[in-house]
Amino acid sequence: MARYTGPKSKIARRFKEPIFGPDKALERRSYGPGQHGPNKRMGKQSEYAIQLSEKQKAKYTYGILERQFSNLFKKASAMKGITGENLLILCESRLDNTVFRLGIAPSRRGARQLVGHKHITVNGNVVNIPSYSLKVGDVVGVREKSKSLEAISNSLASSNTKYDWLNWDSSSMSGSMISVPSREVIPENIKEQLIVELYSK
Repeated sequence: MARYTGPKSKIARRFKEPIFGPDKALERRSYGPGQHGPNKRMGKQSEYAIQLSEKQKAKYTYGILERQFSNLFKKASAMKGITGENLLILCESRLDNTVFRLGIAPSRRGARQLVGHKHITVNGNVVNIPSYSLKVGDVVGVREKSKSLEAISNSLASSNTKYDWLNWDSSSMSGSMISVPSREVIPENIKEQLIVELYSK
């Protein structure tokens, strides 16, 4: 399956936001990538261009492909509540994102690799599908054989961010989803309403 593996700094500079985490290249050069980046005249963007850019930013942030993202939007539309918020909740409920939020991996890309290599369990069973959708009460843990991995230990040691909808138990190296995250506590700078407007055309 196709997955973006190119330079992360280039994408961060395109959106002028550190969507993959702290980026020194973005701090040094806050303009867009390419030879015309610093001198490019910023003409007025069309409404469609702004909406498309927001969708692309969300896709890169969560590491989701076009078809997956489209399917998530259809699922969010069928749910009760506000479609845009439902979309972000579905993105946050993915297994790879939760592994990243719990601090088991330093990035979503790293979390996806841990899941794919069968280092992660859900409710005691090994799950190797990064897009697996978690429900309230599900327990995400590190497989017993993988608890000594240096990459996981280093990530947990350097992680100090806590999220209201997740609970982490360092003794068992497992965490659980204790509630559905509300839009107010999701830290991503994504204007989900623009994505809804794009798909509604």
